[in-house]
Amino acid sequence: MPRYEFRCRACGDTFEVNRPMAAAGAPATCPQGHADTVKLLSAIAVTGRGAGGGAAAATGGGCCGGACGC
Repeated sequence: MPRYEFRCRACGDTFEVNRPMAAAGAPATCPQGHADTVKLLSAIAVTGRGAGGGAAAATGGGCCGGACGC
């Protein structure tokens, strides 16, 4: 189940909520009980399993695998 990160505007606390993708845009109440929260944009970490490590391992992974010219 995806994990979404929120920040409370009232107390500044940052917290995570596990919920289905269908409920991704639903409001969340902070652990302190405040309802004025905003959903944060979070980076996604994707890892592979098994021998070979998938396409990322074969190309060097990410931008610096040669595709962007950096």
